[in-house]
Amino acid sequence: MAVNEDTGIAAAEKAGIKLSSPDKVLYPGQGVTKGKLAAYYASVAPAMMPYIANRPLSLVRCPAGRAKQCFFQKHDTGGFAQGMDTIEIEERDGRADSYFTLDDLGGLLAGVQMGVLEFHIWGSRRDAIEKPDRIVFDIDPDEGLDFGNVKSAAGDIRGRLADLGLETFAMVTGGKGIHVIAPIIRRAEWPDVKAFALGFARQMAADEPDRFTATLSKKARKGKLFIDYLRNERGSTAIAPYSTRAREGAPVAVPVGWDEIETLNSANGFSLEAAVARSHDNPWPRYAKLRQSLPKSVK
Repeated sequence: MAVNEDTGIAAAEKAGIKLSSPDKVLYPGQGVTKGKLAAYYASVAPAMMPYIANRPLSLVRCPAGRAKQCFFQKHDTGGFAQGMDTIEIEERDGRADSYFTLDDLGGLLAGVQMGVLEFHIWGSRRDAIEKPDRIVFDIDPDEGLDFGNVKSAAGDIRGRLADLGLETFAMVTGGKGIHVIAPIIRRAEWPDVKAFALGFARQMAADEPDRFTATLSKKARKGKLFIDYLRNERGSTAIAPYSTRAREGAPVAVPVGWDEIETLNSANGFSLEAAVARSHDNPWPRYAKLRQSLPKSVK
């Protein structure tokens, strides 16, 4: 499917989504319109849906385009186009809030209609909210560190997790970093997954304190790579595979093979067209087949 305005309009009509102002420019530097963004999601939906479907979502909305005001939205406050569903989730204080969720292309295109430029996913699905099915480590470099440092760290995280019995998959985020992702069976609950992720990050920082930190503060991160384990707690989210980013250049978060990492020059090098081409060749063929459990401990 071509990534152009006409195919986006046609895809939205077929999905039952009324795409208003399809010629509105959302990425001024690239001339990406709402219609073209709709065409992009229609193209990548078959590859994207296994990772985003039936999960609670948080959204980055930029109704007037990337260069204007954008905001992060966790809860449904009404007004969304039909096609985006909601799920009620109980918060820590006992209240229930409505979270977004989707299960087909119509949900993605409803997001496009409402100016969504980023889709962020929970680590669990709606039928088992308390039992995550993935562990995510986000490598966040301090200013001054280049992408080579990030790639090296991703390989080290991969190796350490392999030593613990976890096979992992890499995704460039469309920003500065790489996500190292380990799918797990839905048995452990959030506190255990978070404790493992925290212990793992702290162990890396303890072993190489001049290189890594597990502390969020900017002071602690100076000249280091932050091993962000915070995606692994209830309510936290991570950018979805194949989601666009609300950044200059209209970059996309794209799954990659480990053998491909060394050939990449940045984490934001995939355009809409490049991401569509990638979506036809699955770089994670083993992802859905793995049946691996959360390790009992870091060591």
